[in-house]
Amino acid sequence: MINYTFTYGDLEYFLLVFIRVISFMFVAPFFSMSNMPRRIRIGFSFFVALLLYQSVPRQSIVYDTLIGYSVIVMKEVLTGLLIGFAANLCASIVSFAGHIVDMEMGLSMASMFDPTTKETSTITGIYYNYMVLLMLMISGMHRYLIQALAETYTLIPVNGAVIRTDTLLAAMLEFMANYIIIGFRICLPIFAVMTILNAVLGILAKVSPQLNMFVVGIQMKVLVGLSILFLSTSMLPGAADFIYDQMKRMVVTLSLIHISEPTRRRGIS
Repeated sequence: MINYTFTYGDLEYFLLVFIRVISFMFVAPFFSMSNMPRRIRIGFSFFVALLLYQSVPRQSIVYDTLIGYSVIVMKEVLTGLLIGFAANLCASIVSFAGHIVDMEMGLSMASMFDPTTKETSTITGIYYNYMVLLMLMISGMHRYLIQALAETYTLIPVNGAVIRTDTLLAAMLEFMANYIIIGFRICLPIFAVMTILNAVLGILAKVSPQLNMFVVGIQMKVLVGLSILFLSTSMLPGAADFIYDQMKRMVVTLSLIHISEPTRRRGIS
């Protein structure tokens, strides 16, 4: 017969696993989109936690009072939020590139409300966001995120997280440098063409002062910008690869800064 016994200690351990999973799901890209109902997210997190509870290596949890268990819960919440936040930061690179493109094209005032993120974003930012997210889903981003979440229980056992602020600060500074570089790589074609167009309009304004370059420039910037945006669509798969690689690097980096020193030595050895 199958044993269905479930002790109080098993329930405590399952709740800790479930808390990390649901904290990750409510922050990670694709899973945290607002058009996904909360009931579905909670139910999906429950079944993922149930599978992880049966497959991850079991660790003993030692605490004396309710405050001790609450501290363990807060550590699991912080671990799930930081790992999901690392992946979500990489997905926001395209919004940064979209803001730069719309500012160069003169469409920065034409902002829209993005229902998936519940934030006001520019037109190009929403276009880049949906296109890159679609490519990341095709490349298996959602499967990688679930796999990375499962592997965190091997690297960071329950109640085994150790936050290192100096390493976290260094990782965030390195990410911000890559954030700006990748964002400018995405919008570089439009940025370069707009710079050349501004130089041409400046020369025309000196050559023909009677022309209203303000009216002509707005129309030319929008027309040329949309044309380059259409022609540079073929570059988005390469940008999605950059973002995917950066997402993997950030998830691994923020996972390693939670590992206690003995676990790090065992993992390296």
